Amino acid sequence: MATSRKARELASKLRLITIDCADPAVLATFWTDVFGCDQREADGENVYIAKADGGPDLYFQRVPEAKTVKNRVHLDLMPPSTMQEEVDRLTALGATAQRFVEEGGIYWTVMLDPEGNEFCVLRGEAERAQASP
Repeated sequence: MATSRKARELASKLRLITIDCADPAVLATFWTDVFGCDQREADGENVYIAKADGGPDLYFQRVPEAKTVKNRVHLDLMPPSTMQEEVDRLTALGATAQRFVEEGGIYWTVMLDPEGNEFCVLRGEAERAQASP
């Protein structure tokens, strides 16, 4: 079903992704390194980082409860080079590679950030270029 012009004019824009966590400073530092962006605000309980690529910014807020189940929403990252190079880089930053997934010729790596939040690393731009006819 096509979206009407009026619906597009009234549609919300994704501005910010909020991530609940135990230690906003540690988690924000990890994701700042992942995206190569800057922390904008930090008050001891919360940290805001602005992504330079125009995508949604990230906000890390301290919550008292620990993560106990799989994320219902996660981030998918597309690196500029290869998936393996990015997995290696993110592992050096403190992430953990959880598993490699291949389904129907498409593949990605599921990783965990320092607090155990799942995210995926997709094939990189270089790999996608090689696969294109």
